[in-house]
Amino acid sequence: MTEAEGERLLRENAELRAQVEKLTDQLAKLTDRIAELLAVAQRRQRKPSPDKPAAPPPVIAGGAKRAFEARPKAPEKPVPPEREKKPRRPTGRKPLPQHLEAEEHALRPDRCDHCGSAALDVADEVTEEKLHVVKEHQRRRVVRRTTCRCRECGGRTTPRSLPAPYERSKITSEWLAWFVHNKFGLLTPLDRIRRDLAERGVPLAMGTLVGFVERAADLLAPIDGLHWKQLLAGSWMATDGTGLKVLVPQLPAAHNGYIEIYRNRECAVFEYAADRTGDDVVAKLRSFRGTITADAEHRFNRVYESGDVVEAGCNAHGRRKFRDAEQTQPLLAAEGGAFIGAIYGQEEKARLLGLEGKALQRHRRQRIRPIVNQFEKWLASVKPTLLPSEPLMAAVQYYERHREALFRFIDDPQVPIDNSATEREFQNVAKLRLNMLFAGSTEGAHRACVLLGIVATCRALRVPVQAYLAWAFDRLGTHRDAFGLELEAMTPAAFKKTLG
Repeated sequence: MTEAEGERLLRENAELRAQVEKLTDQLAKLTDRIAELLAVAQRRQRKPSPDKPAAPPPVIAGGAKRAFEARPKAPEKPVPPEREKKPRRPTGRKPLPQHLEAEEHALRPDRCDHCGSAALDVADEVTEEKLHVVKEHQRRRVVRRTTCRCRECGGRTTPRSLPAPYERSKITSEWLAWFVHNKFGLLTPLDRIRRDLAERGVPLAMGTLVGFVERAADLLAPIDGLHWKQLLAGSWMATDGTGLKVLVPQLPAAHNGYIEIYRNRECAVFEYAADRTGDDVVAKLRSFRGTITADAEHRFNRVYESGDVVEAGCNAHGRRKFRDAEQTQPLLAAEGGAFIGAIYGQEEKARLLGLEGKALQRHRRQRIRPIVNQFEKWLASVKPTLLPSEPLMAAVQYYERHREALFRFIDDPQVPIDNSATEREFQNVAKLRLNMLFAGSTEGAHRACVLLGIVATCRALRVPVQAYLAWAFDRLGTHRDAFGLELEAMTPAAFKKTLG
């Protein structure tokens, strides 16, 4: 290549670079112009102000117009569905409960803050309410009984004392009710109750407190026995159990006993057993005729053999089995759990509607039975694809083996969908067990069951526990002959009727 040709190529390259830079500047200006036109078009789409006339359409040059029309169109935004307006919750402070005893204070100025004059007339009144607490007082109840001599016959008459839980008691019925409620209602350990009393200047020995528990349980044992008779005479009950350590003489360690609850919607009874054998359950339920909601435990098999007692299962256990199986079979387990969730959803609708009796039975048959039929077909289709060791197989087999018991609630409106309400009662037992570690004796375990059952019955009936206990101790104690009431008239259900 000659020198002249090299210079020519350099000139051509320089001219090409200059042309590229010029075209780049023109393209940038054209892009800015298109952006301006887009902004004008967007302003035109807006509604013009009523005070100002609409702006005239802009004049677009030929090349710019074609570029504007060839621009890519933005996709139309989907119109969101209208949200259902939820009712607004009332705002502001809620009024304080009116049943609380009021401590009233009236304040009035003595002199004017501005001039100091005492000649004041009422102009306005400001009233404010605050939640207040008064520290609980331990008091002495002193009863002085005056003995009189008759002028006619010379006989001496002494009035009868006030009601007490037992003869020569150191405490009143109200105090014993407060103590039992703290121990078995609020689940406060005895040593904490003792320490609290000591700080108030009431020193009581631990043996004295244990004696109060024994006295209270012995007074309420007949009421607890009446509740057990009512359960056996009914047509449905639910049961569950858990362990309880008990100190037994001549044993090197605490004995692993067993505490059970039997309940319906109106009363509850706790029972202590030394072990979990089926013989004990058969003996307890020998006279019962009806349906029992219980876990799938083999010790109940002998109870169902006669046919007088019908088994109802707990779907909460099956639901948990499907959730556990999601770790190994996430898709299939979630699919099976969706059936159980749909069943629970329909049951929740029935609860919100307040359905009972025939109406509840009709709802379950129309809404839940079709879901159960589809669920059973799904179980049959998925079982051949699972290995015997998989957790999902355990969930499938649980429903196959106990199908009739688990879905018995559909045709029987008094049977619940699961046994969760009974299991929740054992949350209190677990806390009590954690606080006291063990029962001091077999008799202590039985007495604890009596008091736990009375407290659970009050909760089931929504009866204030401490108020009922004070009311019952008065009528079961020293003045029982004066009240002259039968056991049926001293139960938590009878007390609820007096509340109106």
